[in-house]
Amino acid sequence: MSVAVKICIGTYCHLRGAYNVLQLFQHEIEERDLHDKIEISGSFCMGHCENGVSVEVDGKIYSVSPESAREFFEGTILKRL
Repeated sequence: MSVAVKICIGTYCHLRGAYNVLQLFQHEIEERDLHDKIEISGSFCMGHCENGVSVEVDGKIYSVSPESAREFFEGTILKRL
């Protein structure tokens, strides 16, 4: 079973730090050797731009900031494994 994670790379999310969120997630996946358990992809506008970078995990959309990305990864993504 793998967790599907989509990160919005649209203009607004890009300006809010989408690249930093993506880098942190990739780093955590690498460090924890989770390549076969977490699938990351990019997506254009998800329509939830008001509070931060839009991140979809198994069909549910969340707002994540670069500052909250590690906590989100540990508290939301890892709990789905």
